Amino acid sequence: METSGNTVLVTGGATGIGFALAQAFVSSGNRVLICGRRTAKLEEAQRRLPQIQVRQCDLADQTGRQSLVNWVKDHYPEINVLVNNAGIQRAVDLRQGPAELLRGEDEIQVNLVAPIHLSACFAPILMQRKEAAIINVSSGLAFVPIAAMPVYCATKAAVHSFSVSLRHQLRGTPVKVFEVVPPAVDSELGMGSTRPEGQTHGGIPPSEVAAETMRALKDDEYEIAVGRAKSLAEGSRQDFEKRFQQMNRW
Repeated sequence: METSGNTVLVTGGATGIGFALAQAFVSSGNRVLICGRRTAKLEEAQRRLPQIQVRQCDLADQTGRQSLVNWVKDHYPEINVLVNNAGIQRAVDLRQGPAELLRGEDEIQVNLVAPIHLSACFAPILMQRKEAAIINVSSGLAFVPIAAMPVYCATKAAVHSFSVSLRHQLRGTPVKVFEVVPPAVDSELGMGSTRPEGQTHGGIPPSEVAAETMRALKDDEYEIAVGRAKSLAEGSRQDFEKRFQQMNRW
């Protein structure tokens, strides 16, 4: 795929992997739009990267998603790349009943429903382009889950499955479907945790994920497993139970 001269929408683009991807796309000569829920973070992102256009949007809300789609159609009708990056990760103990599950942000809406909805909204538009792409960000945990984060892992497994199906549906069209599979990344992802201070994971810099993504886009490498996520994806296909037990020694 050509990695310059595109108009790119990155969801959750104000921080973490999303912002790193925005930076990488700008550096490669693309027009970049980002959306996010927090106005302060969007303003900070635009100060750091003045070339981007920003839009406040709550992806957990269907009306908010449709407003985003309408904004892009009205102001950037040439869009040809959608990056479904926004995500929430929470530790949820289902043994405590539904109260903890329902407290905090909606992982299913943001992590799964939003990518499906936005892909459905933009696919007909992208199909009219000479070349286009939908890039879904899943996780190494889509292949081998951590049981303490059951909803997050389930949504990312669904994003992987959705990416495979969408790629098949869009075969023969100008739209290529990529899946970015990061390992643990040093980002604000865990701030959706039920714990007020969020979760800290350490992990690789978001810039490494962005750099690997840009390389793979050029080579039309559709499943982009980065760093340790490669071993999770490969190991799950060879001996899932062994990998699962290694990940869940608690």
